[in-house]
Amino acid sequence: MAGNGSSVVAVTALVTALAAALWAVLRLRGRRGIATAGQRAAYEVLHTAGLAMEPLRTGLTPATAGKAARHLRALTGAAGLAVLGREELLALDGNGAHHAAQLRTAADRVIRTGRSTVLGLAELRCDRVDCLVRGAVLAPLAGPDGTPAGALAAITEQVPAPGLVQATLETAHWAGAQLALAELDSSRERLARAEVRALRAQISPHFIYNALTAIASFVRTDPERARDLILEFAEFTRYSFRAHGEFTTLAEELRSIDRYLTIERARFGDRLQVRLQIAPEVLPVSLPFLCLQPLVENAVRHGLSRKPGVGTVSISARDEGAECRLTVEDDGVGMDPATLASGVAGVRAGDAEREEYAQHVGLSNVDERLRSVFGDQFGLVVETGIGSGTKVSMRIPKFHPHVRAGA
Repeated sequence: MAGNGSSVVAVTALVTALAAALWAVLRLRGRRGIATAGQRAAYEVLHTAGLAMEPLRTGLTPATAGKAARHLRALTGAAGLAVLGREELLALDGNGAHHAAQLRTAADRVIRTGRSTVLGLAELRCDRVDCLVRGAVLAPLAGPDGTPAGALAAITEQVPAPGLVQATLETAHWAGAQLALAELDSSRERLARAEVRALRAQISPHFIYNALTAIASFVRTDPERARDLILEFAEFTRYSFRAHGEFTTLAEELRSIDRYLTIERARFGDRLQVRLQIAPEVLPVSLPFLCLQPLVENAVRHGLSRKPGVGTVSISARDEGAECRLTVEDDGVGMDPATLASGVAGVRAGDAEREEYAQHVGLSNVDERLRSVFGDQFGLVVETGIGSGTKVSMRIPKFHPHVRAGA
């Protein structure tokens, strides 16, 4: 994990530097045009790299290779450029399509050894009198795990020069970095989906059983209330188990929380009190799906269910300029801060310890998702103590470039 973190930092620094360079060039262009040939060349390279980056960031397939090949050829300055996978020619732009079989044979060797190679007329024999191909440079295209996932072949109508060799190697290295980022994005998405599935698994065995038991208790004594509770339960489960969208709005999350608390109040009666303080202006804010709801469930399930007498859950959402602050607080039994800080490794002994462990897992899940989406400065803040209740707070940016409800 440390290696992945350093790689991401390095790539982020590179992207930031490229963006700064592009901004400087565009600023010059806006004021007085691109003043020198060097500035013009820098702009063209950055622009072309950006066009090639978009398809590569979705992975290596015939479709993405086809979209990227033209731009990769421009980066190398070759007469033709082929993108080859482990088993097939994925795309070829420009001259040299009739040498596909020879390029495939050479690419197999490059992928197997991980070493680049230069082909001349001897390796690219051709019976066509109009053939202009005189050579090719093949470089390995690194996959996410560092091993070659394919190869780039730059085709030339002259004897391969050192400049073409270097350009091909650098382009292949850059393209491999984009594929690694594509896999990282995909891994994050899979992790986010897995974490949401874990939260859903936490909901199903505990809450569903208790909810159905509470509803059943009203079937004969108060059929109308039983009917209303069934509708609330149906809407709650529909939201919690929905199959699309990594993000939701605070308004939608609060509606689901209200349904959850309606069902729990049917079970606990007057023992469960709820206080809400919601600023209307933060209701449209987007946040990760099932981000606030598990905190409320933890407050009821772990904080209040074991407390004798009346317990209160307080939920607040405050406007703080560019951010909103969400807080879930209960006056229940609380938990040991040392257990929370230590990650509760190995805690399995009694019922109370298992409850603390389950609560910690739910909090950790939400904390990791928040940090993954917004950054490490946006994790959970937990204040608790044995017999002192629990207060969990989070900050959510009102606007984030990659966070949008329904996405």
